[in-house]
Amino acid sequence: METLHEIFSHEVELTALQMACRAIAVFFIAFVLIRIAGRRSFGLRTPIDNIIVILLGAILSRAVTGSSPFIPIIFASFILCVLHRLFGWLFTRYNDFARVVEGEKIILYEDGQFIDKNMKRGLVRKEDIMQGVRKATFSDGMDDIDKIYLEHNGEISIIKKISLKTGTHKNRVIHEN
Repeated sequence: METLHEIFSHEVELTALQMACRAIAVFFIAFVLIRIAGRRSFGLRTPIDNIIVILLGAILSRAVTGSSPFIPIIFASFILCVLHRLFGWLFTRYNDFARVVEGEKIILYEDGQFIDKNMKRGLVRKEDIMQGVRKATFSDGMDDIDKIYLEHNGEISIIKKISLKTGTHKNRVIHEN
């Protein structure tokens, strides 16, 4: 018990062995916390998902370096993960709540025209959109583009026109980070 106290006590200066033991413990604790937070915390990358990633990194680093007491750090991290999971649950049940917290997609291009007011609203320049087009279509041309959206997670989605000769769907969605 004294060894555990020595490893996880709040001291001014930790030895390399203490930090290594703390790092191992925090690794496994972080794994459990991420499982509690849910898959979306690293998958969707919405603002709320980014918050959990940034905060967990910042808070758990304090547990490794010993700059704050170990148990309160773990408890605070647990509460953040439960809160993130609760928000995810609320998003799936209440669309209005999700819209307020995460925002909505913004259409940036439609009917062959850029929509300036929406680009300003989304803080996106034409060049940002064209970068997404080039990455997604390997082309500078807009002739094959039907619509472009700024998604609520900040990604640009491009809906490309498909030739009606092929007999396939009218539109195909290409997502761009």
